[in-house]
Amino acid sequence: DHSAILRDTEKFFEKFDLLCCPAVMVPPFDVKIRWLKECEGWKFDNYVDWLLPTSALSLTNCPSISIPCGFTQAGLPVGLQMVTKPHSEEDLLCAAYSFERAHGMDKRVPIDAVHNCPRAGDASGL
Repeated sequence: DHSAILRDTEKFFEKFDLLCCPAVMVPPFDVKIRWLKECEGWKFDNYVDWLLPTSALSLTNCPSISIPCGFTQAGLPVGLQMVTKPHSEEDLLCAAYSFERAHGMDKRVPIDAVHNCPRAGDASGL
């Protein structure tokens, strides 16, 4: 019931300013794999199912942001999803900015997107 989700979310944010959780349930996997078929014994029938824990937060009507929080041993990015109470977007952005600076994520990115984009600066194809 959606109203129960909203009530539980409101109660959570009476005690806590932020909910922090993994952006997705597994680190990046091989690009040749279309979607995650299984994780910890749970089987997924399609591309959307394995993302359900992440997308379920949209049912709370709360603002959220996914930010880099580290890297795997192979150098692949790992994301953190931060969520706060409704209408607290400014607080969320400040928390994300503070986390990125405190953990050095503002200085390290997985790729230089502009450098690797053959049409950098050309928005005509968008």
